[in-house]
Amino acid sequence: MVIRQDKNRARQKRHLRVRAKVKGTATTPRLNVFRSLKNIYVQLIDDVAGVTLASASTKEDNAGYGGNKAAARDVGKKLAERAKAKGISEVVFDRGGYVYHGRVQELAEGAREGGLQF
Repeated sequence: MVIRQDKNRARQKRHLRVRAKVKGTATTPRLNVFRSLKNIYVQLIDDVAGVTLASASTKEDNAGYGGNKAAARDVGKKLAERAKAKGISEVVFDRGGYVYHGRVQELAEGAREGGLQF
């Protein structure tokens, strides 16, 4: 009998390991990434107060398909723009248990282009 590994459960376990080491504050919030097949979502979270400071996703503008690298880079730039408006310039990156490759990497590079440091 073949036992298949549940990929989402393995990702959640990796995410918990990352979250044990990465904490966001009001001055350096945690940049959290969630990736679905069609869209990508990103939030800036203050873990001390338990609030979301800023967010962005590919679903906001109805720009069409949001599951590609170009859309992820645009979301990163959009989040950086919103963070700068709130006076945030430095963040801690939380890849959400995903491999730092493809859309997650493009989102991070777009945020760096927008002016965020991590």
